[in-house]
Amino acid sequence: MADILVVYFSNTGHTKAMAECVGDAAAEVEGVKVTVLPVEEVTADDLLDYDGIVMGSPVYYGTMAAPLKALIDDSVKHHGKLEGKVGGAFSSSGVIGGGNETTLLSIIGTQLVHGMIVKGVARGPHYGPTCQGDPNEDARECCADYGRMVAELCVKLFG
Repeated sequence: MADILVVYFSNTGHTKAMAECVGDAAAEVEGVKVTVLPVEEVTADDLLDYDGIVMGSPVYYGTMAAPLKALIDDSVKHHGKLEGKVGGAFSSSGVIGGGNETTLLSIIGTQLVHGMIVKGVARGPHYGPTCQGDPNEDARECCADYGRMVAELCVKLFG
């Protein structure tokens, strides 16, 4: 059984809605157990318990929100121990061009430094799902597709 954590920060509920879409779809994949939690309920030690870690954040000045960054900063004590785990990211912003891709890359960059295997997307939002404001049906579909893709990769690697 592959264990996946979807961890997120959400101030308005938009990123939380995305996290739930990612998690619900990932849980539909056979051989996967999914936990969806706000970042306030996750410690760096918890990251060791999962095969896949998908992180979500709204855009804060072109990068991830401070609570998610604090979790990542604390994870330095486990440097090398997250290597080989599957990583992924999603983000929300208030406007088109509001920094979603830079936020995704800031999250993905930290996962790569940990030696994680980051799931990209060939067709669709390449770095992970994004939305503007409350996720519309297209954004929810992208989140669900991404959740399934990450889950399927985790099953292949850890199933």
